[in-house]
Amino acid sequence: MKLKLTLLSLILALAAGASAADKYDNPDTIVVARDGTGEFRTVSEAVEVCRAFMEYHKVIYVKKGIYKEKLIIPQWLTNIEILGEDRDATVITYDDHANIVNPLTGKGMGTFRTYTVKVEGSSITFKNITIENNSARLGQAVALHTEGDRLIFINCRLLGHQDTVYTGIAGTRLFFKDCYIEGTTDFIFGPSTAWFENCEIHSRANSYITAASTPQDRPYGYVFNNCRLTADADIDKVYLGRPWRDYGYTLFMNCDMGRHIRPEGWHHWQKERQQTARYMEYNNRGEGAATDKRAAWTRQLTKKEAQKITMETVFAINDTWAPSCPKSK
Repeated sequence: MKLKLTLLSLILALAAGASAADKYDNPDTIVVARDGTGEFRTVSEAVEVCRAFMEYHKVIYVKKGIYKEKLIIPQWLTNIEILGEDRDATVITYDDHANIVNPLTGKGMGTFRTYTVKVEGSSITFKNITIENNSARLGQAVALHTEGDRLIFINCRLLGHQDTVYTGIAGTRLFFKDCYIEGTTDFIFGPSTAWFENCEIHSRANSYITAASTPQDRPYGYVFNNCRLTADADIDKVYLGRPWRDYGYTLFMNCDMGRHIRPEGWHHWQKERQQTARYMEYNNRGEGAATDKRAAWTRQLTKKEAQKITMETVFAINDTWAPSCPKSK
């Protein structure tokens, strides 16, 4: 009997060892490098070895280089941080656009398949990295497509033309800090709740910055706080936003608005949306921040109203999640 128990213990120990044999099933950092000096040559390969529904924090460190890949962070991945070595020199890029024709159907691929990076998982962080859709201006071309909840983007560049950032699922929460986001038309759009802190929002065409589609039952959509609105030198007629759907919510507060912002500030897209759009401003500055000619169906918040708009309040959807946010200098 004693011998049998010993053999059984040995078999169980060997089985346990086999199940833990994957060297990537731990909280250590793994390295991606295009030049072959890391463990992987693409970000996608590193994502593939990550364990599903991890409870620990795992870093994928991406060395400087151009990574041409269509990256998906699947729904079953959590607690991953994708950390670039250098924000401007670590670039994930692709070049799909909506009007690329599928030879089997004869139809364009459509906006929502054009992403460079698609984040389906939750509790995912991107830091110090560029995500780019570098297609020609031939139609909608998404750089970042999000579907997960509790997503954080710190010191990232998000580059494209039309539809650069698509925040794709209502009720999900996104936090952008110290990011640079550029585009032409509706280049931040969708139904999610998102807070942009100390970001530069750069327009490359006379068009629209945001196109929120916030659902009626969601109290908050896009909040831009302490951001800078800039534009190319020849751009001088840009709207802060237009509602993609009824009840779109967008607020700019404590922002510096360049002269490229139109005096009326906002566009209704369809006239009836003036009745439901939730478009607001508070305490902005700069040549584009004058309020005397703003669209009559938009609002300027009072100080008392603005004080109630905090990250804790905005993100209090399903739980009390709120990322740390040091005050901008």
